[in-house]
Amino acid sequence: MAGPTLPVDIGDIRKAAEQIAGEVVLTPTIDARPLSRLTGCQLALKLENLQFTGSFKDRGALVKLQSLDAGARERGVIAMSAGNHAQGVAYHAARLGIPATIVMPTNTPFNKVGRTKDLGAAVVLRGDNLDDSRDYVDTLVAERGLTLIHPYDDTAIMAGQGTVALEMLASVPELDDLVVPIGGGGLIAGMSIAAKSLRPDIRITGVEASQYPSMRDALNGVEARYGGATIAEGIAVKRPGVMTREVVRAHVDDIKLVDEKSLEQAVQLLLTEQKVLAEGAGAAGIAAILSDPDRFAGRRVGVVICGGNIDARLLSSILLRGLIRGGRLVRLRAEIVDVPGALARIAAVTGKAGANIVDVHHRRLFYDLSVKRAEIDIVLETRDGAHVHAVVDDLNADGFPSRIMSEVDG
Repeated sequence: MAGPTLPVDIGDIRKAAEQIAGEVVLTPTIDARPLSRLTGCQLALKLENLQFTGSFKDRGALVKLQSLDAGARERGVIAMSAGNHAQGVAYHAARLGIPATIVMPTNTPFNKVGRTKDLGAAVVLRGDNLDDSRDYVDTLVAERGLTLIHPYDDTAIMAGQGTVALEMLASVPELDDLVVPIGGGGLIAGMSIAAKSLRPDIRITGVEASQYPSMRDALNGVEARYGGATIAEGIAVKRPGVMTREVVRAHVDDIKLVDEKSLEQAVQLLLTEQKVLAEGAGAAGIAAILSDPDRFAGRRVGVVICGGNIDARLLSSILLRGLIRGGRLVRLRAEIVDVPGALARIAAVTGKAGANIVDVHHRRLFYDLSVKRAEIDIVLETRDGAHVHAVVDDLNADGFPSRIMSEVDG
C-alpha cells in the first residue's frame, strides 16, 4: 500500500541542499569514540553546533528566505523566537538584504536579544512567552504585510532541515539509528523524510524534554498543559506543528522523554569526554541513549547535536554539578571537639588520604550542639566516589564523625 502523502519529499530536500551549498557550514559527522565506550553503541555525531549561528536553524531559515519573491523581500520578514530560530533568520535575512523583525518574549536573556540585534534584525520584546509573541506577530503581519518565517511548520523549513540527514548518511551510510531532538518537529520531520527515502530500514527515535512531551501527546490525541524550567529550552514547545506531526506519525519509530538530570549529564559528558559544546536541546539525543542504553547497545547510532548556544553561567553550574555527582567535588560535615588544633588534624587526615580542601565553614552558633563541640562543612576535591567514601572512613577512624552532604555516584 502507498504511504501517506507528505508535505515534503526527497526531491524537495535535495533541491534545498543545492540551494544552501556554500551558504551554510557543511558540518562534520564525527566518530565519537569516547562516548561510544560510555554508551555501548557506535556513535556518530552530526555537529550542527558548528553552524555560524550555532544551530541547525540556519538551514531552514535560508531555504525559506530564498523562496520569497521580490515583493515579499522588499516588505520584509518576521519571526517569533527566543533563541536559535531568531538568529538564523536574522543572519540570513541580513545577508540577502531582507529587513527582518524578530518578536521575542520580554524575559528573553539579554545576550540572546543582543546577539539577534547584532546579526541585523529589529527586535521587539512583547509578551511573557512565545504564544504571546505570536499574537503580536499576527498583528504586524496584517499591518505591514510582512512574511512570517515559521520556526517549524513550513515546507521550506522542513526541506532545509532535512539536509542534515542527507549529509549524515553520505558520511556514514551504514547507520542503524537516527536520534533527533523534537521541539516543533521541523528537524525530525525533514530528516525522517530524507532518511526513510534513502534507507527505509533505518530506525528513527525522537527525543522530547519530559516536561514538554507535546509531540508525543499530539500523536496520541492527548491535550495537556506544559511548563516548568528545563535546560532544553530549544525543544520546550507547547504546540508542535500540524504538518510536522503527520510526518512524525508516518516515519518516526518512537519518541523518548528525557529528564533534567539526563540532559545535564549529556551536556557534561559531551564537553568533558568528547570536547563538544552543546546546549540542553543539542544534547537531548545523548541524554536519550544514556537513559535507555539497551535500546541502542551494539548499534550504529547517528545523533544530531542540533545546537551549541548555551549560557556560560548555566554551563558552569552543569559542570560543577557533574563534578559533584561523580565524586570529584564533595561536601562533608564533620563533628569536632572545639579546641585548638582540631581543624589542623582534619586537614592532615584529608591530605594524607589524597583529598584537597577547597572550602571550610564552621558551624558553632545557633545549632543544637554541645558548647564544647562544633560541626564543620568541608568542600573537597577528590578522585571519584570511591575515594570520597575512603576519606570519610579515615575521618571516622580518626575520631571525627563525618557524613557526605552532597550527591555522589558510587
